[in-house]
Amino acid sequence: MAVSQERITVYNLADLKNTSDDAIPNYLNSLKFTQSHRLTDVRLSLGFSAFTLAAACFLWDYKFGFESTKLYTGVAVTIYTLLNGLLTYWIFYVEKGTIYEGTAPSGEKIKISTSTPKKTVPEYHLNIEIEPSKKAKGGKKESFVIIRPFTEWFNAAGHFVVAPFQGMLAQSISVVGKADPKRAAPPAGVVDQPPVYSPEMLAALADAQVSVVGSAAETAATGSDAAKKAAAKRRKA
Repeated sequence: MAVSQERITVYNLADLKNTSDDAIPNYLNSLKFTQSHRLTDVRLSLGFSAFTLAAACFLWDYKFGFESTKLYTGVAVTIYTLLNGLLTYWIFYVEKGTIYEGTAPSGEKIKISTSTPKKTVPEYHLNIEIEPSKKAKGGKKESFVIIRPFTEWFNAAGHFVVAPFQGMLAQSISVVGKADPKRAAPPAGVVDQPPVYSPEMLAALADAQVSVVGSAAETAATGSDAAKKAAAKRRKA
């Protein structure tokens, strides 16, 4: 089972998410998916245009002086503000956390965006959109959400384990399972379980002063404390 050499802190949600995000394009592209860079290209074009305009404004001001170029500078500042406004809108309202957009070998288009909305719970949220291929008749667009704990593919030492992550994608997303049938079938005897956090993960979260709400371990600890208090009351009586 392939394990990454890079080690991250298991209580840092940003590191957990970014490492997982980076693994998705690598996996899908290895399955002959064709990735679209449209969103990234537009973002880079807007950012580069704003930078070029700012650089040009600085150069003509340096060469000709402010008084002779203040009209052009005013126009440049207005355009720069518009470009940055468009860039902000594009990132927050068009990309919306999209980390992959492409076409499956079978022709379906797939879009994946990710997030970690609960900042105290180490869960990975994937929003999946699948558009049927043009050849498919009567196909409907699919949209669904996958929620999985990071502990499924990060070990206690903070290493990323490839096989369970790829298996999660292949078993949860039909077009990925179609391209990778070996990983689409869950291992024999494995039953899907609700998210459970390992003792190592809980210890790391506790050290970072992060509370994991609703975990199985917390529920068990609460029940144990209640039982001890009840026993103490009986002894006093």
